[in-house]
Amino acid sequence: MKQLHVVAAILRDADGRVLLAQRTEGRELANLWEFPGGKLEPGETPEQALVRELREELGVEASVGEALICVRLDSPGRCLLLDVREVSYSGQPQGMEGQALVWVLPQALRDYPMPPADLPVVEALLRPR
Repeated sequence: MKQLHVVAAILRDADGRVLLAQRTEGRELANLWEFPGGKLEPGETPEQALVRELREELGVEASVGEALICVRLDSPGRCLLLDVREVSYSGQPQGMEGQALVWVLPQALRDYPMPPADLPVVEALLRPR
């Protein structure tokens, strides 16, 4: 079974809102909202991949913090591992690949349609710390 290791970031603004990016047309799960990030390249650690992906996708410099949740999603022929980290960053996030971005209060995250792997992340964000 093919394993796909994906990293995603929880970026927060000064008001405690969380950044979501919309998947662009022509991609699997187009138009759904997700936490920014992407696939690991060969030889990369999850931290290195997340720093690279956030630079490419959002134009920010990221500092990867603690793990929030790791979601495993099995589907026919593939196993997706979604590794989600808290991230601090410098710069102003922009949709460098033409994707829409939105800052969302955690309690409103359920209002955005998301890929199945992102739903446990929303629940983790809504749990009291």
